[in-house]
Amino acid sequence: MKTLVRIAAILSFGFFLAGGLLLVGLAVPSPGSDALPIMAVALFFVGTAFFAGPMLLAAAERFGRTDEAK
Repeated sequence: MKTLVRIAAILSFGFFLAGGLLLVGLAVPSPGSDALPIMAVALFFVGTAFFAGPMLLAAAERFGRTDEAK
């Protein structure tokens, strides 16, 4: 279970960061009227990556091994 939560933490961080950086890449070259909302969503994704990933990793560290619990 601990390994599964660690993998989920890495995947969560990676997917949110990749999505945020992709949206930043779309918003920066076109400084039109709709660039600001796209940039806001992109920064939300990047912030979520830096919050959800470490929180899942901290949750993974709280799990003990079955032989350590006894």
